[in-house]
Amino acid sequence: MTELTPSTLAKELNDTFIRDVLSMPDGDHIKICQQCGTCTGSCPTSHLMDYGPREVIAAFRAGQIDEVVKSNTLWLCTSCYACTVRCPAQIKITDLMYELKRLAIKYDLVPKEQKNPALTKYFIEGVHRHGRSAEAELMTRYMLTRDQLATFRFAGLGMKLLQAGRMPLLPKTIAGKDEIKAIGEYLDAREEERA
Repeated sequence: MTELTPSTLAKELNDTFIRDVLSMPDGDHIKICQQCGTCTGSCPTSHLMDYGPREVIAAFRAGQIDEVVKSNTLWLCTSCYACTVRCPAQIKITDLMYELKRLAIKYDLVPKEQKNPALTKYFIEGVHRHGRSAEAELMTRYMLTRDQLATFRFAGLGMKLLQAGRMPLLPKTIAGKDEIKAIGEYLDAREEERA
């Protein structure tokens, strides 16, 4: 990917975001947002975000989605769907946040202190390998590559989860893992075609 200037990046992010959002079921509802603030008022973490959910839509309309993508907002969304459920315009705000996360990872705009993108990457790779999440493998990969000290901080919790049978040490593979992997590869290929 060629180096983008800030203005070119902003335009490309806005264009990509609107194209992807409008291709979602009911994605065109973003156009009828009245900026009522119900989404932000419903969000349990909006007070910690650089941009609340309402401001995300306002930033998009102002052509400043690049600023949102570089912020902490996406990584503080807990995917509780309170904003989506309560939106009077029926905008799927949580889905918008997922799209913004995808763009942040694609364009390498994730704030360096954020750990979620690495967890997302390891989770997806695990699902491709096993057809489901493999928690012990996920956390082991994360701790060994991103946060070695976490091994000591979470050792006690990990042992309790193992003893209670809540986190198997070896990953379990489901019967339909090849189909799940094929779906992932298909979606990756579609993403490359659109780029």
